[in-house]
Amino acid sequence: MDKNSKELFTDNLGQKRAIIIGAGFGGISLAIRLQSMGFQTLLIDNRDKPGGRAYVYEIDGYKFDGGPTVITDPDCIEELFTVSGKEMKDYVKLLPVDPFYRLQWEDGQVLDYNNDQLFLEKQIGERNSKDIMGYRKFLEYSKDLYREGYEKLGTTAFLKVSQMFAAAPQLMRLRADRSVYKQVSKFVKNEKTRQLLSFQSLLVGGNPFATSSIYALIHALERKGGVWFAQGGTGSLVNGLISLFKDIGGEVILNSEVDEILTSGNKVTGVSLKNGKLFSSDLVASNADVVHTYRKLLRSHPRGLKYGNSLSKKRHSMSLFVIYFGLKKPTPEGLKHHVILFGQRYKELIAEIFGKGGKLSDDFSLYLHAPCVTDKSMAPDGKSSYYVLAPVPHLGNANIDWDDVGPSYTKKILDYLEEHAIPNLNKNLEVLHTLTPFGFRDIMNSHLGSAFSVEPILTQSAWFRPHNRDDVLTNMYITGAGTHPGAGLPGVIGAAKATSGVISDDFFN
Repeated sequence: MDKNSKELFTDNLGQKRAIIIGAGFGGISLAIRLQSMGFQTLLIDNRDKPGGRAYVYEIDGYKFDGGPTVITDPDCIEELFTVSGKEMKDYVKLLPVDPFYRLQWEDGQVLDYNNDQLFLEKQIGERNSKDIMGYRKFLEYSKDLYREGYEKLGTTAFLKVSQMFAAAPQLMRLRADRSVYKQVSKFVKNEKTRQLLSFQSLLVGGNPFATSSIYALIHALERKGGVWFAQGGTGSLVNGLISLFKDIGGEVILNSEVDEILTSGNKVTGVSLKNGKLFSSDLVASNADVVHTYRKLLRSHPRGLKYGNSLSKKRHSMSLFVIYFGLKKPTPEGLKHHVILFGQRYKELIAEIFGKGGKLSDDFSLYLHAPCVTDKSMAPDGKSSYYVLAPVPHLGNANIDWDDVGPSYTKKILDYLEEHAIPNLNKNLEVLHTLTPFGFRDIMNSHLGSAFSVEPILTQSAWFRPHNRDDVLTNMYITGAGTHPGAGLPGVIGAAKATSGVISDDFFN
């Protein structure tokens, strides 16, 4: 089949067709919105299951959520069902997680972070009594950020620089030019409390010492909406959304890698797959990595190579080293669902992770996910599943051979967990799987193995981020972590809403 002979995935007379590349949360969310809007929508993914970074690994009866496991702002998820005329309860059930996180340090101190104001203040006051009042002021500041940065701007597509200028006075009032950590430090003095209020930016790929303080809104977001876990795992949320998409008429193709986005002049006309199939459409939206989208998928258009090379030079977020493991014993008593284990260093370690010319540090800080605390169905009876991730430099900042280093790094992390969180881990270890920066690069096509796309510093946020609609190709759109507002579940779902709004304006107004 040549490029002039293209398949119509559905030929409904007069109905506009949309193709979305990548069935991660950002792509699925946009697909649902476009299908509900009246487009006949095709969602294409190169893997055998949808989910993207939320891919589910199933090994010997154990289920491992591949990536995002912290669900915040459930309202933004429910909205995907309501715009489709459906109810979320018919597709997925969300379970509350309490505490949101347990923070744990090597000196034995522990802080359980939840939505109980008095409980939080008691723990903060035990470290520094003056920080109680400081925390109250920080919470009000975070709520202000939430209103301005999330409610007002989180689903706004910054297509014109004038939109950035319009938002600038409020952002400057809230000191968006300062880092998360610097702003937090204005309110509280105890170092552990500062870590409590600043580590969340790492969950969206941001360095707390460089990321704009606008991301301190995450604290208010968590306090307002809580932290949740999908019954059956994050993968069950993916499957629920895919079922919704199909129920309203959407189509999904898996095991099919897009080779190229086809163009004619400054318009996209469809896609070609590596298996030789070609599909025509009225628009294409990419949830794939933005550098991959432009440099690889749009390689035949001058815009693709030029902008792709420009994007490749931006600062990109760190990568991750992830270990999925199953134990032939139940979850230890007292272990919490989400545990942040801080090493001896905080600022210095993060500087090494994000710095150029870096190396793999001898120490680490870890995020441990223990889903069987909330949902025992994630492992066979009497057993338990986990994953642990360590932030590590992306491949452009540290030349590490992960095939060589991976096994020893895995052992080091598991030994640490045995000492600090899960007694007798190694002797009960039954299943083991790892994901390294090489996997982010090779499986997910992520530039430099970055786990969260373009780093969310101020000069790479909002209008400065890749736009939800391309500036040259008039019917080419971007969704997911690489565009505004950025990474994280609420971020990519918000990006889908922003992008769908632009598409609605372009096609129906």
